[in-house]
Formats: sequence, C-alpha cells, structure tokens
Amino acid sequence: MPKLSVVVPFYNVRTYAPDALRSLELNAREDFEFLLVDDCSTDGTADLLERAAGELPGAVHLRHASNGGLATARNTGLDAARGEYLAFLDGDDWLAPGHLARMLAAMEALGCDFIRTDHVRCTGRTRSVQRVPFGPQSVVADPRGAILPADRATSVDYPYAWAGMYHRRLLERGLLHFTDGLRTAEDRPWIWRLHREADSFAAVGLPGVFYRRGVSTSLTQIRDERQLDFIRAFDQVLAEVAADPESELLLPKSVRTYCAIIAHHFGSIERYEPAVAKKLRLMSAAALGRMPQDVLDRVLDSMDAERSTLLRRLRGGRRTPSGATA
Repeated sequence: MPKLSVVVPFYNVRTYAPDALRSLELNAREDFEFLLVDDCSTDGTADLLERAAGELPGAVHLRHASNGGLATARNTGLDAARGEYLAFLDGDDWLAPGHLARMLAAMEALGCDFIRTDHVRCTGRTRSVQRVPFGPQSVVADPRGAILPADRATSVDYPYAWAGMYHRRLLERGLLHFTDGLRTAEDRPWIWRLHREADSFAAVGLPGVFYRRGVSTSLTQIRDERQLDFIRAFDQVLAEVAADPESELLLPKSVRTYCAIIAHHFGSIERYEPAVAKKLRLMSAAALGRMPQDVLDRVLDSMDAERSTLLRRLRGGRRTPSGATA
C-alpha cells in the first residue's frame, strides 16, 4: 500500500499542466502515488498526462470518456486511490517542493482524521497567503466545534479540498467523495459533511499549495449555467444540516452562508448571459423560499443593509419558473 495518494484532475489546462506535473516530480517519493485524471480534455492535456505516466514516479493516468466535471473527476481518483493518506491538487495549480512530505509528517505526528493548511493565492504576479480560519495551530480539535460561530468566517468557509490531507479511514467511512455532477461549489457539501462527521482535525499552516486565480477555463471565470450549481450544492448542505441532531444550532450558519453566496453572485450578475441571469434570479428566490423562514428572518436581520435589502427583495418577489408569483 502506498503511504500517500494524490488525486489530480485535469481539464483543458495544457498551458498550466506542466507546472503541476513538475511540482509533483519535486514532491515524489517511492511510497507516493499520483492519480492524474483527465476529464476528457480536448486541448492536448491528455498527451501530457500520458507522457507523465511514463516518466513521473508513481503516476497513473486515468481518462474519462466524457466530461463529468471536477467532482466526478476527483471521485474517479478516489476510487483508484490505494494510499493510507490522501490529498488533492487541481491541474492548474502547483505545490512547493517537499510540501506533501511536510503535510504527511504533520498528519502522522498529530494522528488526526484530517489537517487543513494555508495556501498561496496567485493572481497574475500577485501572491497572498490565505489562512485557515481557525485559531489554534497544530492542535487536534473537534471538527464540529469549528463550524461556528454563524456570523464569522470559520473552517467550513474554507472549503478547498487541496488545502489539506486526509486519512484513509475517512474514505472508508464515505466522507471524502464529492456529489457527482456538481460543476461548481462541489466542495461545499463536502467540507460541511467532513466537519459534521469526522472525529478530529487540526490546522497546521504550511502554505505550500499555489492556487492560480484568473484561469480562463476555470468556472470561477465562466458565467454560464454551470455556475448555478451552487444552488444545488447549498440545497444539499441545508438538507443534511436539517437532518443533523444539532440542526437548531447549525442551521443559522448554513443559511447565512447560503445567503452570502447568493448575494455574491448578484454582485457580478452583469457578467452572466441574460438568460442565465434571469434563471439566477428565479432560482435564488426559490431557494430563499425553501429555507427555514424563522432562521432566514434572523439571518437577514443580522446582515449588512446592502445584502439584507437585496435578499429581502428577492424573497418578496420570488416567482415560479412559469412566471406566477409564489
């Protein structure tokens, strides 16, 4: 059994894949495996991965026959993973030399289910370190206790799967797979489930992942209908939290986060295609109507005036897809 499996999905990132692959080479060990998942790329990325599978120690090339999206590609890698520990990287990002070994050493020293790490955000030539929003460093803690408070950024608001490492027991408990087919916000139900159901975690710093912002093929840059999957993702979060034994305690946080993400999308609604912008309005209004209304009332009362006003207008004027007022 390998000590570590690293799942790396790729989709049409031929320009950036060499950086990711080179960084894996600088992290390679004889007991590491790299699962390179090509999500049916059409730009020559697959050729790079096929070559890497023959040159990079521990590399395995897995290829989808059709494009399934990031969540499905990660699941393909997880299904093939044999390691005692697991980690992720996206095909347009890269790692500092030796980063995987440092994370593994932290995992083994702490003995917890998973660790969360800081990362470096890269926008053009600008670099900035993004911290895990959890205070104690290198201290094993209860993941459920890191979900709250509702009105402040917490660990569930830092959903990046590649910013951490995970013990195989989480995979065997069904906590590491993503919701198949989600094309954006796939990590939101994932991080909430991890924090509600895992037994232990720690924040350890170690900013060795370089996250590339502004990539033209990234869904953070594309404003088509795929972006609306955030609603399906947060509906899943709400449904699972509502079924939790501590739902009364956790619902305000999940509702507030959902509301904040809706408001965020409306902040750049002019970048959407007109038909998609219309659908965003309809789906967001319907989503507000599905939330527990007493919790939503309290959340809107606690938010800043700009977002609260926007969300109240949406809530008051929600319409069904047929156009009738709900």
